[in-house]
Amino acid sequence: MGGLISRADLGGYRTVEREVVRGSYRGVEIVGPPPPSSGGVHVIQMLNILERHDVKTMGFGSADALHLLAEVLKIAFADRAAATADPAFVKVPTERLISRNYAVERDGQLDMKRAQAFGAGVSSAESANTTHVTVADDRGNIVASTQTINSLFGSRFMVPGTGIVPNNYMHLFDPHPGHALSIVPGKRITTSQAPLIALRDGKPYFALGLPGGLRIFGSAMQAALNLIDHGMSLQEAVEAPRLWTQGQAVEIEQAIPETIRAELRARGHEVARPAACRRRYECHPLPCRRHDGRRVLLAGRWHTDRCQRRLRPQGVRFWPDAARRT
Repeated sequence: MGGLISRADLGGYRTVEREVVRGSYRGVEIVGPPPPSSGGVHVIQMLNILERHDVKTMGFGSADALHLLAEVLKIAFADRAAATADPAFVKVPTERLISRNYAVERDGQLDMKRAQAFGAGVSSAESANTTHVTVADDRGNIVASTQTINSLFGSRFMVPGTGIVPNNYMHLFDPHPGHALSIVPGKRITTSQAPLIALRDGKPYFALGLPGGLRIFGSAMQAALNLIDHGMSLQEAVEAPRLWTQGQAVEIEQAIPETIRAELRARGHEVARPAACRRRYECHPLPCRRHDGRRVLLAGRWHTDRCQRRLRPQGVRFWPDAARRT
């Protein structure tokens, strides 16, 4: 009684089932969530552009690879802000966004020697607080499910007697009228969640999802690149250091060497370190098929010098020591 949500609001809510979005990257079929989620659409959009470049030869963590990722992320975020919203209220140009022709158009705007600002190419008509679980059974059924409350503790209150903390995704709406994400009664908010299922020759290849709030779909895209182009194991792919930008500074995780950061600055990027590592891993050796010995992917300050001193004598190799794959 007296709350903002009425019994009629709850009674009028309906679950909507929509067709997934599908794309492919180097022969691997990518299946993701449709709008109002922005994850599936923009992961496929970015992969379409990246497929036009020899990402594998560039090498993981190289200046060329990170520059390309940053520019592609800028393009995706510009298009997301302009057009990706609830399709019940906004005509989302999904087919254009995930088309190969559009990838050619956007790729033609890239300059591998300098950073740029990108506007939307379509018109309007993270984190520690997200949990992803992937489950598969012996019959070939796969579920990739991402649950999030958005920022820390969501709306910062608990529904009495339930233990449920509501999310605060409403803040992603645009308070100004006339835009794709403008507030409208009954409208579903877009999200960055990007649970992905990938198929090779019609058979399951991998399924994954990641936390990160606004950074989720960019992180999922980079994990897919790590698996397909860089030959990493699934564990390595989701723990490898990443970058993120939506058009302003490029945040690059601590494990990327300073020499690479300097190259990116020379191309015009404003390079920043994340204020704090959002990912915390147990410090333990991970198997690596491409190197003798073992290594640990260091992605944040949580990994201490003491931990490194303890593991180095055991043959564990640390980023950025082993940053360039052979």
